[in-house]
Amino acid sequence: MDIAALRTAHPDHWKLACAIRVLTLDAVAAANSGHSGMPMGMADVATVLFTKHLKFDAAAPNWIDRDRFILSAGHGSMLLYSLLHLTGYEQFPIEEIKNFRQLGARTAGHPENFLAQGIETTTGPLGQGIANSVGFAMAEEMLRARYGKKVMDHHTYVIAGDGCLMEGISQEAIGLAGRHDLSRLILFWDNNGITIDGKVDLSDRTDQVQRFRASGWHVQEVDGHDPDAIDAAITAAKNTNKPSMIACKTHIAIGSSAQDTSKGHGALTDPKLIADARKAYGWTAGPFDIPKDIKSSWEEAGRRSAAERFAWEERFGGLSDRRQAEINRVFAGEVPNKLASVIRALKKQASLGQPKMATRKSSELVLEVVNPVLPETVGGSADLTGSNNTLTGDLGIFDTDNRKGRFVHWGIREHGMASAMNGMALHGGIRPYSGTFMCFTDYARPAMRLSALMRQPVVYVMTHDSIGLGEDGPTHQPVEHLAMSRATPNTLVFRPADTVETAEAWEIALTQTGTPSVLSLTRQNLPTVRKEHKNRNLVAQGAYVLAESEGKRQAILLATGSEVEIALAARDLLQAEGIGTRVVSMPCWELFEAQDEKTRRRVLPAGPVRVAVEAGVRQGWDRWLCGEGGRSSKAGFIGMTSFGASAPAEVLYEHFGITAEAVATEVKSLL
Repeated sequence: MDIAALRTAHPDHWKLACAIRVLTLDAVAAANSGHSGMPMGMADVATVLFTKHLKFDAAAPNWIDRDRFILSAGHGSMLLYSLLHLTGYEQFPIEEIKNFRQLGARTAGHPENFLAQGIETTTGPLGQGIANSVGFAMAEEMLRARYGKKVMDHHTYVIAGDGCLMEGISQEAIGLAGRHDLSRLILFWDNNGITIDGKVDLSDRTDQVQRFRASGWHVQEVDGHDPDAIDAAITAAKNTNKPSMIACKTHIAIGSSAQDTSKGHGALTDPKLIADARKAYGWTAGPFDIPKDIKSSWEEAGRRSAAERFAWEERFGGLSDRRQAEINRVFAGEVPNKLASVIRALKKQASLGQPKMATRKSSELVLEVVNPVLPETVGGSADLTGSNNTLTGDLGIFDTDNRKGRFVHWGIREHGMASAMNGMALHGGIRPYSGTFMCFTDYARPAMRLSALMRQPVVYVMTHDSIGLGEDGPTHQPVEHLAMSRATPNTLVFRPADTVETAEAWEIALTQTGTPSVLSLTRQNLPTVRKEHKNRNLVAQGAYVLAESEGKRQAILLATGSEVEIALAARDLLQAEGIGTRVVSMPCWELFEAQDEKTRRRVLPAGPVRVAVEAGVRQGWDRWLCGEGGRSSKAGFIGMTSFGASAPAEVLYEHFGITAEAVATEVKSLL
């Protein structure tokens, strides 16, 4: 690589790109931590993109029709932070660059969307950004179809590395994008041939170009350090009817002694290496010092689309007041007042009719009244539509010939589905929900964790939630999955007992703005347990008294979902023996934990024996059995201590001892 030739061939471009490189070297050295090589290698691509193509205005970072830029290779975060500082984002003064990776800084080790404007998504777990970008691109297609090109007309750009492409989620994402002809999606592959352990061919020989072509993408190969070639490739990508991958052949840690080595991937902190690289770049300014002419050119790039934004604002202002209000509402994540009224009406109908049905079917009933009221909902399923009950008649199927469709057939891609939903939510204007079997949270788990970390109100419809699914057996019967979901911070886990609780859970999930929800729903039919209609949303309290004791209260039974009916039957057995028993339904632990101590004590007073029943593992239950005024000597649990088995549901409940009789026996043994 002839650095001198690069400097002389495109001197103005070279200076702009080297501003990214030296800021990266300075910040990583100051932190003594980070990843220098990727920002140094991809600086040319980023410079062409931001100065000639990306539609954005640094003075209006939340403009809803901006192009989205996603750094899937999140370890190279200084590439993004350098760009945000150089182009003039108010939240990225030079002090933020100097505080790279320090506590309280916006410049965290990996990009975190909630720390600052201009960071579209949280990346670092490799491959997530690619799958997020599919959700971003889908959202743009849907909203453009709904509101028109005058309102929504932009691209999604993503930089991905070899690590992103090795992760399995990348194929799920690439396949989805190709199937749906997401032509506004443009991916740059940083083809530098290096991973942490060494050269890529230590572990992989995939022909990525052919892989993308086989998945339905438009593909180009360019020199990632030739600004003219990069510019031409982006122009061509914007004019194809397919998603586009631009394979950019780059040199990791270009211009340093670590160039093209695995050392170049990590933190380059050696003073001599840094000094030599700066000399090779022709950079004479000191650490964190960007010459005024270079900073001015970058800031001009940050203003390049201002006129386009002003024109957009004029067009937006010309829309009807009603249309403006709707768009503002959906991007603010607010719900119309009508949501509460349709939920109340459904609850009343269920309490009066007292249907016996699976809560997955109850969920479908809720969606049938909710989806017409919330045009921003987008549903889907990982090839289990008829089992998850997530499709309602009014949605229409999202496809190449129906961009207004609001239901996505994700295929057998739970991980890609979850990550793309994160992208939809992050884009704004969309409230995504999709379903699979509860057991397959295992496949979706990394993206579900990121929903919580990124504070995105994605709704996960997880059906077939226990041994109650029956004959499919232990491979499909979730046992530890409730505990796993509940252990995740900033996640609401709902396990409703009937149609009324399901409706209330959905109402809460759909009014969240910064928290994802997991709905744990049954395959088997359940009786209505909420037989008296109340306008108040009792699930919002997390736990409440469903049935009070008659006579002196000696026991409290705690239950969720399908086991609430077992707790009620156990109460009947105990009351028949003169043992006063209260039943507490606990559909959402997290909401109950958020109540004040007085409320929690009113539901779970000290003194009586406490027994919980749930067709899952005990982990987590001791908080409510032994804490909150309880005692371990007066606490019991009826549930699972092993994996399940293949048999009809009723046989399995008997086999594993999750019965009213077992609950009653446990209570009496503790009295």
